Amino acid sequence: MLSLQTLPFAQSVAAAASPGPSTTAVHGGRQPNPYRAVTEPVVTSAPTVFRDTADLVAFVEARQQGQTEVVEYGRYGNPTVRDAERRLAALEGAEEALLLASGMAAITTTLLTLVPAGRHVVLTEGVYRRTRQFATDFLPRLGVSVTVWDWRTPLNEVFRPETALVLAETPTNPYLRVLDLEALARTAHAHGALAVVDATFATPVNLKPLALGVDLVVHSATKYLGGHHDLLAGVVAGRGALVREIRSALGVWGGVCAPQTAALLARGLRTLGLRIAQHNRNGQAVAEFLENHPAVERVWYPGLPSHPDHEVAQRQMQGFGGVVSFTVRGGLEETARFVDALQIPLLAASLGGVESLVTLPALASYYNLSPQERRALGIPDNLVRLSLGVEDTEDLLADLAQALAHVAMPGTALRRG
Repeated sequence: MLSLQTLPFAQSVAAAASPGPSTTAVHGGRQPNPYRAVTEPVVTSAPTVFRDTADLVAFVEARQQGQTEVVEYGRYGNPTVRDAERRLAALEGAEEALLLASGMAAITTTLLTLVPAGRHVVLTEGVYRRTRQFATDFLPRLGVSVTVWDWRTPLNEVFRPETALVLAETPTNPYLRVLDLEALARTAHAHGALAVVDATFATPVNLKPLALGVDLVVHSATKYLGGHHDLLAGVVAGRGALVREIRSALGVWGGVCAPQTAALLARGLRTLGLRIAQHNRNGQAVAEFLENHPAVERVWYPGLPSHPDHEVAQRQMQGFGGVVSFTVRGGLEETARFVDALQIPLLAASLGGVESLVTLPALASYYNLSPQERRALGIPDNLVRLSLGVEDTEDLLADLAQALAHVAMPGTALRRG
């Protein structure tokens, strides 16, 4: 009789010497299922049923010995979620991955688990503003001190004997600053601290933080990993012992990912390699176009030689992504005219999906501050962030050209078509 294990889809992608990102995105972590289904089944049951008390005892003993992934309740795990986690671990080259309800759930659960009271956290400048808010506003209430590292000073100087963890983000939002992750991990480990990196903007296709010595990598899976602007999820991946510690805490903190969301994420991951290739092409082409346009003041994109971190980006990244930030010549009025004239990008604050999005940080995230306060934070009124989707490059360039023609035109903002 033919064994299920001999079916083609049950063969591990690990058999290949070094599978590429698209092969890994499609087949990484794949395991056979009892339904012989090509796609992983969506299991929505919260509780697990046992045949009798003997079956329950056998399950408990197997769990205690680490011999089964089956759990008794959905907050501690789910088969559909585990399928997505295995695929994510394969993409990152991680021993294990953990899927959570959002990117912020991944950040907060990691910090709350790995940093006890009395310890110290180093936060690199440029991390997501809600990450910084959690670290600076909430961690001190729990007895954890926090230092935000200014890149202009040596990283070595901000460590203390009680430093437990360094949390970095690369590339950053909105200026796409790129950290030297090998140097970051080396410095953290020399001080006995963990190195954790939020690589949401890079994805595992463009950047492999774990291969550069980082202990854990975090993503908002809402962005490029899901890729379709239709889910909220987060992931933390890396050393098995650390991820298992966070997994255990997640059963208490409760920020779990729903199986339906995990299935959507797994579906999105299958095209990750293809999508990122087009994001990269669009990002590079648009950045070069904008840098040479007279209505544009300055462009930030790691793929440009003019970017301050171009050299390190070339060294450690395989592509530079689909986010391009730039300043328009003029003020808020001129910048708004440009944004309102765009026909392809949608006015929305997220990134990483198949649709191109555009946002003005001064209006979207910092509207409650004065122009002077925004400039002090590095957010001028004429700053634009483009998250390029997978549309045809020529169409995006043509749309940008016609929209930039409105920058010098006086009058009211245009109605979006």
